[in-house]
Amino acid sequence: MMARRAWRTPVALSVFLVPACAWCQGDGLRAGVARVDITPSQPCMLSGYASRTNLSTGVHDPLSARAVAFEHGGHRVVLVSSDIIGFYGDMAEHMRARITAACGLRPDELVLTAIHTHAAPTLTLEEGKLHPNNLKYTKVLRERLIAACQAAITNLRPARIRFGSGASPVGVNRREPYLDKAGNTQIRLGRNPAIPIDTEVQVLEIREIAGDRMTSALFAYATHSTSLGAKNLVVSGDVHGLAEQFVERHLGSGVIAAAFAGASGNVDPWFRVLPGIKTENDWMPEPVLLGTMLGEEVVHTLGRTHDLGGDGPVASLIKTVELPAKTEPEKPPGAPTVPLTISVARVGDVAIVGLGAEVFNEIGRAIKDRSPFPHTMVVTHCNGGAGYLVLREAYAQGGYEVKTSPFAPEAAERVLRDIDGMLAQLKE
Repeated sequence: MMARRAWRTPVALSVFLVPACAWCQGDGLRAGVARVDITPSQPCMLSGYASRTNLSTGVHDPLSARAVAFEHGGHRVVLVSSDIIGFYGDMAEHMRARITAACGLRPDELVLTAIHTHAAPTLTLEEGKLHPNNLKYTKVLRERLIAACQAAITNLRPARIRFGSGASPVGVNRREPYLDKAGNTQIRLGRNPAIPIDTEVQVLEIREIAGDRMTSALFAYATHSTSLGAKNLVVSGDVHGLAEQFVERHLGSGVIAAAFAGASGNVDPWFRVLPGIKTENDWMPEPVLLGTMLGEEVVHTLGRTHDLGGDGPVASLIKTVELPAKTEPEKPPGAPTVPLTISVARVGDVAIVGLGAEVFNEIGRAIKDRSPFPHTMVVTHCNGGAGYLVLREAYAQGGYEVKTSPFAPEAAERVLRDIDGMLAQLKE
C-alpha cells in the first residue's frame, strides 16, 4: 500500500525508458516505449468536481505519462496514456500541435489519451483562470508529454506483439433507478448491477525480439476512475493509475504498463466518489483494492496472450465529425452541430478506436462487435473531450449523462457508421 507523502521540491525532468539502441533498419515491426513522471510538485486544483475549490494537500501515488510508438514500413503511430482527467476545450489541439511538431508526426499518427482520474490537476493555459500552480503544472506537463513521445520514438526497435483478453468486476453500470416523491422513476448516479456491462480487460503485449523480453503492456478497461470523490484532496491515479503502478511493480525489469479508459460513460468503479483514502484499522483503501484487482487481471491475462502472426502493418486515420446537437427549447430552431474527434489505428491485426468523448459502454461493445479486425480496443478521452455520447434509448430515461450531453439522440448511430467506414479503410 502506498503512503501519502508531502509535496516535493521541483526536480528536473526525468524520463524512464527501456534502454535505447541505434536506429534499426528494415521493414519489420518496431516498437518503443517510455514513461515520464507528471506528479505535481506543488498544490493544485484537482479535476472533475465543480464543488471542489481547495488546493490538493498531498500525493498518495505518483502520476505518469506513458508513450508507446509503433513503426512498420515507414508508417508510424504513437499512443500516449496520461494520468490526468482529459484534454478539454482547446487543450487537446494545443498539446497535439506541440507534440506532433516536436516529434515530426502527422496529426493522425498521435493518439493522445487520458485515464480520466479525478484526482489529478486541472489543466489550464489561461492566466488568472485557476490557481497559478495549475498554469505552471500544465506547462511542465506539455514538455514532459513531448519528452515521452520523443523517447519512445528514439527507442524504436524490432518487436512483436501478443494479445490477450480477460475480465474484471471492478466496474458497474452507474445509472441507478429510483422513485421520486411523485412515484416516477428517475435515474441517478449510483450502482446498478442489474444492467450487464462489457467487463473485458484487453491486453496488448509488446516483446522486444532481441532476447524475447517484454517491454510494455497496454491494457484497456471500461470504468471511470472515480473511486475518489469531491472531498478527496490527495493526488492519485485512482483505479487505472493504481493498476498501472501495480503491473509495473509486479513485473519489474523496466516493463511499462499503459492504461486506457474504455467506453465507460455509464460505468463507475464498484466503490465510487469516496471522501478520501481510508486506512484505519487495517482497512484496504478502495482505490488501491480496485486498482490492484484490475492490475492482477492484467497480469493474469499476460500469462495467456497469443501471437498474432505477422509483424504489420501500421496505419492510422483521424477525422473530426460534426454531430447533431441537442435541441434546446429556449433556442431558435436550426441545425447546430457539435464536433467529435475519431481516431483509428492498426498494429497488425489489432485495431485501436479512439473517441474524444465519454462513451456509453454499449456503444463501445457495438464498435468491437462490428469491427472487421479480430481484436479492437476502444479508448476514450482521446484527442479531445466533447462530452457524453449516449445511447438513443437513454434520452427517454434521463439522468446526468443525458442532461449534460451536447449531442442529439441520433449522434451515436452516426458515430458508429463513421467508425465502420474508417476501420474498413484501414483493413484494405
